[in-house]
Amino acid sequence: MVIVLIRTLLIYALLLITMRLLGKRQLGEMELSEFVVAAVIADLAALPLQDIGIPMLNAVVPIVTLFCCELLIAGLSMKSIRLRTLLFGRPSILISGGRILQKELLQNRFTVDELLQELRSQGIADVRSVETAVLETDGRLNVLLCAAAQPVKPTQLGIAVTEPGYPIVIINDGRTLSANLRHSGHDEAWLAKQLKSRGIENADQVFLMTVNTAGDIYLAKREAQP
Repeated sequence: MVIVLIRTLLIYALLLITMRLLGKRQLGEMELSEFVVAAVIADLAALPLQDIGIPMLNAVVPIVTLFCCELLIAGLSMKSIRLRTLLFGRPSILISGGRILQKELLQNRFTVDELLQELRSQGIADVRSVETAVLETDGRLNVLLCAAAQPVKPTQLGIAVTEPGYPIVIINDGRTLSANLRHSGHDEAWLAKQLKSRGIENADQVFLMTVNTAGDIYLAKREAQP
């Protein structure tokens, strides 16, 4: 039992390190080569866990090899457009000017039902309101609405708006994030003053607190636990 536990922890650590080194993009929508590597690595990692008679190196060496191959392919594809096209293909336009391109649907084995489902998931009910719909190489469908169907922007109405900026988390589940507090341009004295003005004695009573560059503060008190 101890051997199984140790082997499991080693494989788990190896997979964590491998996926971390591959980068954040691989954790989202995967390209074809990335999907193949992930599927094969999953099978290889399972072998020594299912049979303790299989040496750990039988899984470690192939996993590391596939990891190196994926890094090599990623590096080469960044420098070569032809290789990138060969491995990952090209984006396909499925809708142009409100018209469904049936030939492109057929080539990508994309049914009308799937297309309509993707549009509905993005809040689009009428195909005619779509100027362009592009099927990306990772399988995502990006949609550009016609000008008449796009939301009205303040600049189009001549309204001046102030950019609020990105909200920075100051307190997370009762813990003050000192680095974020300094990054926001404030200090402990400012934080204590803000909490006191809201009837809060210390950060332990706060579930979440954020502040943006405009100075707007969001604060949620910690609820009493049952």
